[in-house]
Amino acid sequence: MSERTDTPHKIAEVLRAIAGKMDKKYFTSAIILAAGSSTRMKGGSKQFICLEGMPVVARTISEFDKSECIDEIIVVAKKDEIPLYESFSEKYGIKTPLKVVEGGETRQESARLGSDAVSPKSKFVAIHDGARCLITNELIYKVCHGAYLHEAAILAIKAIDTIKLGDKNAFIDSTTDRKHTWQAQTPQVFKTNAFRAATYVARDEKYEGTDDASLLEHLRIPVKLVEGSRENIKITEPFDMMFAEAILRARLEKNEGEVAVK
Repeated sequence: MSERTDTPHKIAEVLRAIAGKMDKKYFTSAIILAAGSSTRMKGGSKQFICLEGMPVVARTISEFDKSECIDEIIVVAKKDEIPLYESFSEKYGIKTPLKVVEGGETRQESARLGSDAVSPKSKFVAIHDGARCLITNELIYKVCHGAYLHEAAILAIKAIDTIKLGDKNAFIDSTTDRKHTWQAQTPQVFKTNAFRAATYVARDEKYEGTDDASLLEHLRIPVKLVEGSRENIKITEPFDMMFAEAILRARLEKNEGEVAVK
């Protein structure tokens, strides 16, 4: 067979190999970080503020519960809020095994404590902000399979605004190339052993990352960027609730419209 006629066959083999690896399933633990102080929210912990009749963190957990990629859910919570999770599985119909552990003083420490609590069977961890409650099953699948293929992957969106880096006096230091600038989101999915090792190295070296992926970057481990969604916002300030409510209502109207058409 000539090299020319053999090329399509080789390409087909590569594509089949990639597809097979993409479809492969690994035991994956979701770590939901919900131990934040909520200093910018008014009216108590943002995790338990009701959004369209359901607490923010319950919406987050429910979406991970729907995912075929997720085998267990670890919620990292504030100590005084742990009892509030006792009825979650029954109240919100959570079928995936759910465990709640106490968080640390920082988000980074909470992520480490969450990774310590996963099952011995865990091969990948999907770390997610508890207040990023508009995550979808589709995005979870997308980033998990990105990690299964590349060993580490995060959701992110391409920057649409020009990003300026400022100095300590708030003068422009430099301007990034927008073509290569991304805004990180969660979930961020990594091989369990690699992430746990990265958290302990960061602790021992007193390295403070800006997100979970930065801990792996610190060890020179490549992390794949997977296209996320601008709807995947994090509830941080009261103003964010208006956006979240609008997005949920738009999704509901879309679903009702699709049902009506059927």
